[in-house]
Amino acid sequence: MSDKVILLAHGSGGRLGQELVEKLFLHFFDNPALLQLDDSAVLDLPAAQSATYQRRLAISTDSYVVSPLFFPGGDIGKLAICGTVNDLSMSGAQPLWLSAGFIIEEGLPLADLERIVASMAETAAQAGVQIVAGDTKVVDRGSADKLFINTAGVGLVPPGVVIAGDRARPGDLVLINGTIGDHGMTIMTQREGLQFDSPLASDCAPLAGLVARLLAALPAGTLHCLRDPTRGGLATTLNELAARSRVGIEIEEDALPVREAVRGACELLGLDPLYVANEGKAVAIVAPEAAEAALAALQSDSYGREAAVIGRVTEAHPGRVVLHTTLGARRMVDMLVGEQLPRIC
Repeated sequence: MSDKVILLAHGSGGRLGQELVEKLFLHFFDNPALLQLDDSAVLDLPAAQSATYQRRLAISTDSYVVSPLFFPGGDIGKLAICGTVNDLSMSGAQPLWLSAGFIIEEGLPLADLERIVASMAETAAQAGVQIVAGDTKVVDRGSADKLFINTAGVGLVPPGVVIAGDRARPGDLVLINGTIGDHGMTIMTQREGLQFDSPLASDCAPLAGLVARLLAALPAGTLHCLRDPTRGGLATTLNELAARSRVGIEIEEDALPVREAVRGACELLGLDPLYVANEGKAVAIVAPEAAEAALAALQSDSYGREAAVIGRVTEAHPGRVVLHTTLGARRMVDMLVGEQLPRIC
């Protein structure tokens, strides 16, 4: 199949469409639920898990239109899996099942699609999820930009775990599991053809294991908020949490982990790393007595080696985020207005 391209007929529901499903998607996504090839996947909750999780489901969906399709550190397929897995994980859920919808532009090399689907399968296996349902549409040339992907996910939330954007409390500490801005600046520099002494790579990663490690390490009820700072970056995410919890958040510029290559690229392009997208980061707001254990748990995970405490929650200036700068000044950090970097996820 590697020397062929996608035709409109692949989306017609006929033979070519069946061959695409059977020879490509089923080859990589093989599992009993998907093999039924029904219009929907009917899933039995495993008996052991039904008692453990009390049938609390988390469901999320997202669409991915990143350009270019392939970039250092990942591709649109890996991004699609990580994005939905991470959205489920931010509620404390164990991600289990995903669906995948493909909108393919006529003329996309089939070899590129196969490479992307293989990447999705590898990332799904790493995250411990199955792709159990899907859909494929093919559109005319010029009607899309090569490939768009939608993923939806279902996960199970353990009993007693309540993590939400409105649960931050004054005195809580704010942590992040690593450097900011890597994904957005990787995409931008790829588009602009910019090169740096230290090559940039996306931080795209599935964080289900990291969140599970964090939950296991902390006393019940001390992990208050989790959020992945994707579009709009860390600044926008913190503003959302401050507004929902009706608290103020203060962060320390010196504590923010930023790679020098990202900082240099941002300075060159006139951008602020605080507003640049991430795809493998989690912001955690925890009770002060749990902060030390939370930091240790994050740093013990391969996706949290550079985790840091970056700020605290306060009663002052509710709904606002304040940055304590390196020079000792204070400035308001507002929510991003508009799109700083288009087509980054």
